[in-house]
Amino acid sequence: MSSLNAESFLPQSTVLIVDDNAQNVELLHAFLEELPVKIITAADGVEALEKVAQFKPDLVLLDIMMPRMSGFEVCRQLKGDDRTRDIQVLMVTALNELGDIEEASECGTDDFVSKPVNKFELLTRVRSLLRVRHLKSELERALTYLNEVEQEEETR
Repeated sequence: MSSLNAESFLPQSTVLIVDDNAQNVELLHAFLEELPVKIITAADGVEALEKVAQFKPDLVLLDIMMPRMSGFEVCRQLKGDDRTRDIQVLMVTALNELGDIEEASECGTDDFVSKPVNKFELLTRVRSLLRVRHLKSELERALTYLNEVEQEEETR
C-alpha cells in the first residue's frame, strides 16, 4: 500500500481539461503541471468526446457551459458508456446554483469544484480522483485474475 501513498500511479495518469475559455484552460494546465500527469485539452464537449476516444484519460476536468455540447451532456455520455463510465469526471463550474449541482450529480459527475478555482483544492481533488481510478483498475485486474484462477480450478 505504500506505493499508493507515494502516488506512484500519477505518472501513468492522463487528465483531459475541457473548457471553451482558453484562459481557463491555461490556468488549469498551469495548476496541474505540479503533478507528474499527462495533460491534454479540448475546447468543447464534442472535441472532448473525440479526445476521450483517442487518449482514454483517467480524469476529465469538465466545464459545464460550453458551445456545441454542455458538460452535463458530455458527462452523461461518458457515464452511460461501458467503455468510459469509469473515467473520473470533475466538473469545474462558475455555476453554484443548487439546480446545477443537482444536475451535475444526476448526470454522474464524480465531484465538482467552483470557479474561481482554488489551486490547493483542485490538486487535492485531482489526486483523490486519480487514486480512486487507480484503485478501481487494480480491483478489476484482481477480480479478473481470481475469475481466471476459479475457472482453471473448475476445469481440473
